[in-house]
Amino acid sequence: MLTGPSRPRSLRPSAAIVMGGSAGAVEALGVILPALPAELGVPVVVVLHLSPRVPSLLARIFAPRCALPVAEPMDKQPLGPGIWFAPPDYHLLIERERTFSLSIDPPFRWSRPSIDVLFESASEAYGGSLDAVVLTGANDDGARGAAAVRQAGGFVLVQDPTTAEADEMPLAAIAAAAPQFVGTPAEIAAVLAAATTRGQR
Repeated sequence: MLTGPSRPRSLRPSAAIVMGGSAGAVEALGVILPALPAELGVPVVVVLHLSPRVPSLLARIFAPRCALPVAEPMDKQPLGPGIWFAPPDYHLLIERERTFSLSIDPPFRWSRPSIDVLFESASEAYGGSLDAVVLTGANDDGARGAAAVRQAGGFVLVQDPTTAEADEMPLAAIAAAAPQFVGTPAEIAAVLAAATTRGQR
């Protein structure tokens, strides 16, 4: 496992980034997402555990703070560069043809949207050119998906549990996926920015 800001990462460029978190993850994303440069040429797809009863304000909150465009995707919309937040009460999947899919299938691991559902579908679409990030959270959603990303040859990054508001999610991901990088949100942002490439494979 690689840890710390000075460790090199895979030389493989990434074609997409998926992220997931729960308790405390808005704060972690507040460090990571504004640090991603405008020239980042890949989609960044984010699932947070949200209340199904109220509209999400995440895109509105993050748009003024980020150099990248920020939005919620629509069903069957092609993926493109920018930051995409899963809407509340829908699973967000990535199809093999690299379009978004919104699903009202039952909650998985008590969550809809589910991090595992996003990560597993993205690993099938992107294989070894996918980066997956597991952030702070109070359950083990994301661990199974992170393991799927690793098995497909992707690169898994996990927030250092000692910096997490809730360490259950990162600890579960570390145990399940043996991530290649564990670090602070700022360190994760630096790794992501350095490893992306313009355009998609």
